[in-house]
Amino acid sequence: MASTDTTSVLDKRGAATDTDTDTDTADVGAGLDALDSVSAQRSSLGEVLRQKALPPLIGVLVVLALWQGAYSLHLASSYKLPSPLDVWHAGQDLWYRGTLFSIIWTSVWRGLSGFLLAVVIGTPIGLVVARVRPVRTAIGPVLQGLQSLPSVAWVPAAVIWLGINDQMMYAVILLGAVPSIANGLVAGIDQVPPLFLRAGRTIGATGLAGARHVLIPAALPGYLAGLKQGWAFSWRSLMAAELVASSPDLGLGLGRYLENQREFSDMSGVLLGIVLILFVGIAIELLVFTPVERRVLRNRGLLAAVK
Repeated sequence: MASTDTTSVLDKRGAATDTDTDTDTADVGAGLDALDSVSAQRSSLGEVLRQKALPPLIGVLVVLALWQGAYSLHLASSYKLPSPLDVWHAGQDLWYRGTLFSIIWTSVWRGLSGFLLAVVIGTPIGLVVARVRPVRTAIGPVLQGLQSLPSVAWVPAAVIWLGINDQMMYAVILLGAVPSIANGLVAGIDQVPPLFLRAGRTIGATGLAGARHVLIPAALPGYLAGLKQGWAFSWRSLMAAELVASSPDLGLGLGRYLENQREFSDMSGVLLGIVLILFVGIAIELLVFTPVERRVLRNRGLLAAVK
């Protein structure tokens, strides 16, 4: 009789355990289904505009309002602080003369081509520094020091070495951007789990194949951060070079336009140059790096929804 009771109790416990397991499995499945349904949702165009476009637009309008208020209250002379409308008229003048896009493109082309060359040079340097310990010990501190060195400090040396030409411009860009790209890749590789490296060696992904198929994909978030910083250094280095170096052979870029307006004591032109430089930097960030960064994060499951 006791044996029968014990068996009955065990059967009930087993049935309860099976029921709990089925319930847990169902809960997990429901949770995964919920996650999938959230990921599949897409924001409407109105919501995207409200969340992404409206806040920056409000910020710009606030800055313009404060600027116009300072001008209207005569907090500074019009020579030092022109109105937003004066700056707009300076931009219209460039537009009517047909030189606005030429000035912008001259700098954008130099900046992008110099940045791409810095990527080609900085990526293998970062790989070698990250994976070869003696090289890291010898070159790592140098790369860190170069990254902290202001780009404008290279301009006088580059002018003496190469003269006032495009080669000097690209040299300054490379000296400013390559350390940032290399350091970003090193930081990304340092965060790669050792398990990934062992798995790569197991399937024969060693050497260049391992770097291409394991290291760089796994280190992509850190590498991308280095690329973003590298572009920022490229753009700032180019502006510093264009501000200092002047030659008819170089053409008229944004930095040289800014310096020319300073020499003419045209504050409207100076502010227009600053606005254009800022606009290009923000445009490259939004059009190039932001979509790539969102794609990388989404592929790693770090973005809950597609927006």
